[in-house]
Amino acid sequence: MAVTTVKKDRKTKRKRSGRMSREKLKGQLEIQSMVWPGLIFLFIFSYLPMYGISIAFKDFNIMSGFIGGDFVGLKYFSQFLTDPKLPLVLKNTIMINLLGLVIGFPAPVILAILITELRGRRFRKLAQTVSYLPHFLSWVIFGGIMLELLASGGIVNKGLNLFRLAEGNMNLMADPNKFYMIFTVISIIKSIGYGSILYISAITSVDQDMYEAAYIDGANRFQKIIYITVPAIMGTIVIMLIFQISNILNTGFEQVLILQNSLNISASETIDTYVYKIGMTQQRYSYATAVGLFKSIIAVVLLWSANKCSNKITGKGLF
Repeated sequence: MAVTTVKKDRKTKRKRSGRMSREKLKGQLEIQSMVWPGLIFLFIFSYLPMYGISIAFKDFNIMSGFIGGDFVGLKYFSQFLTDPKLPLVLKNTIMINLLGLVIGFPAPVILAILITELRGRRFRKLAQTVSYLPHFLSWVIFGGIMLELLASGGIVNKGLNLFRLAEGNMNLMADPNKFYMIFTVISIIKSIGYGSILYISAITSVDQDMYEAAYIDGANRFQKIIYITVPAIMGTIVIMLIFQISNILNTGFEQVLILQNSLNISASETIDTYVYKIGMTQQRYSYATAVGLFKSIIAVVLLWSANKCSNKITGKGLF
């Protein structure tokens, strides 16, 4: 009898849970109608294309498609790791990203703090608008403008000559020794405004009573930034830093390709541009896919490592 009663209770609970889940689903139809299109889009354009990763392990042929082709295992991974150009493209990629990490990452944080500290509302809006504008220009347009400014007869050269920092007209984009820094500065100008939005929203959510209490205690504006603002947005900074570290092998394709030329190629040839040339011009699709998969694996490892270090050092992380 006891066993029969327990079974009946279980069936009753299952029926109730089933009814409750259906009721919840009906009550969330409006919310789900907004979620499902995004999930479908993500599945079609992000998950389905993952099937193409299989060509990294095959001798891909356009005529045979994704299904055909002989299985070659890690052949193309081995080719990439033994490629004589790997040291050069890896060095350029890492150097550009390290400069972006050291110089480019703090820039949006500093800009966000400076903008929120501005007292004039109109000037604050003007500063935000001016800093956001470059982001909405495509790299083709923005890169073209930068190339004109940095040309031998451009404004930058004229300014350097005016202040006697240089003599004569120099083609700055033709010097591989200057490419890393020029690329970093251009990237900062392009992204600093848009990158500061997240930090500005984090700063505006800080409790204003803390600033008022600090003012009563005699703290100046710099002390408020150091002891209130920065600790309050530290969680956001840490998360963005983890993402930045995980992308250390991704310099961005179009911005490098636009600023690249035959004179600076020894400093501007990165993994992204090299893979593009190998995959598209030489039609070695399997090789290019293998390199892309290799980068993704390294990114996951770096993401996990950076998150683990962050959890140990700051107690904050993604997971």
